Amino acid sequence: MKRLIDWLFRKIANACGWPRDAVEQRMADTFLYFAYGSNMLTLRLRGRTSSAEANGIGYVAGRRLTFNKTSDDGSGKGDARLTNDAADRVEGVLFRIDTAQKQALDDAEGVGHGYEESFVDVITAKGTVRALAYVASAGATDPARRPYHWYKRLVLGGAIEHGLSPGTIATIRAVPSIDDPLPNRRRKREAEAVLAESGIIVD
Repeated sequence: MKRLIDWLFRKIANACGWPRDAVEQRMADTFLYFAYGSNMLTLRLRGRTSSAEANGIGYVAGRRLTFNKTSDDGSGKGDARLTNDAADRVEGVLFRIDTAQKQALDDAEGVGHGYEESFVDVITAKGTVRALAYVASAGATDPARRPYHWYKRLVLGGAIEHGLSPGTIATIRAVPSIDDPLPNRRRKREAEAVLAESGIIVD
């Protein structure tokens, strides 16, 4: 499958007149990232990794989207919880990111502090690709946690931006969320600002 993706990329590059050595270097210096939470919103992700480029949408089977990963702000954040049930699926967005910015993404996602890396098989309209995702670490979830309204709006904004299925969008809308007890929290202000800048209507 990787060979097919590389071949398609090179074919597009040739059609666009991109230099061959530049194409080869680009493939070698980037990685595929599967976003299913707030990082689906392009402007949100680019604030963390400026090189991020949307590379299509897809889903991971055998996982379910939940919002009870414990956060240090008292809320619940997104998780692609492993169920091994083939009927379950998590939709998301594939991004290609410069490898040099991998550490910045790790830091933003809190690797080692509630999230861990997981390589997942993402099923797309063009086939299956392997991509990096971040999922909740063992023991880092709490069924009682709820996402703050502003976080849920970021996730919903990304889903709408990239045209995820109506079912997924409806599922996200239906997730119970709560007010942030700190109305002036920096993360909340930043989330509201980036969503406003994106111009995406989520209400």
